[in-house]
Amino acid sequence: MRFLARISIRLLLFNVLLVFLPAAGFFYLDVYEKELLEAQERAMVQQGRLAAAALSKGSGESGGIDREAAVRLLARLQGRTEMRLRVVDAEGRLLADSAHLIPPRPAPVTDPRSIYFERRAASLEARRTWLYRLGAWVYRLPGRFTAAFGPPEPPSGAETFYVDGQPLLGREIKAALDGRYGATVRPTRGGPRSLTLYSALPVRDGERVAGAVLVSQSTYRILRALYDVRLDVFKVILLSVAVAAILSLLVSTTIARPLEALRNEANDLLDRRGRLKGKFRGSRKHDEIGDLARALEQLTARLEGHLRFIEAFASDVSHELKNPLASIRTATEMLAEVDDPADRQRFLAVAQREVARMEHLLSAMREITEIDARLDALDPETAPPVDLRELLPQIVEGFHLRAPEGVGIVLREPGTPVRVAASPERLDQIFGNLLDNALGFAPPGTTVEVDLTPGTVVTIADRGPGIPPDHLHRLFDRFFTWRPGDSDSPADRNGHTGLGLAIVKAIAEGYGGSVVAGNRPGGGAVFEVRLPELGG
Repeated sequence: MRFLARISIRLLLFNVLLVFLPAAGFFYLDVYEKELLEAQERAMVQQGRLAAAALSKGSGESGGIDREAAVRLLARLQGRTEMRLRVVDAEGRLLADSAHLIPPRPAPVTDPRSIYFERRAASLEARRTWLYRLGAWVYRLPGRFTAAFGPPEPPSGAETFYVDGQPLLGREIKAALDGRYGATVRPTRGGPRSLTLYSALPVRDGERVAGAVLVSQSTYRILRALYDVRLDVFKVILLSVAVAAILSLLVSTTIARPLEALRNEANDLLDRRGRLKGKFRGSRKHDEIGDLARALEQLTARLEGHLRFIEAFASDVSHELKNPLASIRTATEMLAEVDDPADRQRFLAVAQREVARMEHLLSAMREITEIDARLDALDPETAPPVDLRELLPQIVEGFHLRAPEGVGIVLREPGTPVRVAASPERLDQIFGNLLDNALGFAPPGTTVEVDLTPGTVVTIADRGPGIPPDHLHRLFDRFFTWRPGDSDSPADRNGHTGLGLAIVKAIAEGYGGSVVAGNRPGGGAVFEVRLPELGG
């Protein structure tokens, strides 16, 4: 069953089946043969009726059929028909025969070579070894093939049923002498596949039957033509099968081998522990298999990138959690060693602060993980439309109340609606995190500028110290945070987890948009958010 399930075998069987469908014409040849035989019989009947009508006497005349008249009639038909006509009297005695008026054909000359090979084969048959019998069978195979699919043997010309000098009293002639049409079919000497049709029609002399006209003709000509057609059809089928097999092998090679290569690559893709140790190499083919190979290449590349991200994320989480855990362990150890209430209170405050930091960090990680999981399943086309010209003033108004002293916020928006397909809560996270970041860097006496322009572009800029060039490519990395004068110590982060801008990027890209950061001329940082705008 596995062998039959292979694509190459299925293609071969399918193509061969298509080739053998025209072979159904063999069955129609039998119908065609029957129609030809019926047409031959009708022609014989018509010929016999004409001859019978010519030999019939008018009313009032007496006597049987005139032998001389019958001979003259058949002589006039000499060479004009391939049928054999015989005229018999009322007793079945032969009066005239068209076969006796035509010069006999020379007997076929036997090819001396065939006699030589027959005698040689007869002598070799005396050998009874299995090796000889196998070779003889192979040697005779072409002859057997020809005998099975070749034309029928021609008739020898000798009559097998009616004997010269004896009355012709076959059942067809008896029917004609009784005044009815008689017909029969008999085998012809020369091979069982060749037959002879007999049709007998009465010759009337007034009201009585004076004799009969017997028309006979061999079916050899029809059978030979039919067998030639069968042989030609068989040759075409054999050639078609060979072409179908070759084409099937070629087509299966272009399909099965690339699929087999993809299967081998898939088997070698993972190690025993289930980790990626390679990727699909793609293909330069422009067919569907090439598209599949390229899609698998992209799939493994994305999967490899995702696995690297998971490993890096796990490493970053481990690193971020290790510091507060170390602080908590140190504080708890010191609590057991000191007796001063002030020192115990200080170490307890350190432990509580680090616990709160861990809770904040875990909450942020849970949030960004939830965003990644839900935004992948989000369809922006089915999201409700949101007008940023109405949403942004509400967000900015909320940050006016918690902005540092001396720092203002300016919002500029167009006069037409700017609609996007997104969740208002997620948009609040994008612009809220960016505003919170900008207010954290804006010095007193400056303003944070928020610009909404057509094309769904929102820019948030401050007048702070800007972004160091070596930090621009890391700004949206998870757990990355930086403040002027900060060191690598967790104590200098002031509660910042480094996940705010990573959440902004994840949400924007989840909705099919983007976010970029840069420095504005004259100092300060600027963030540009682009989201797909809804038409109308």
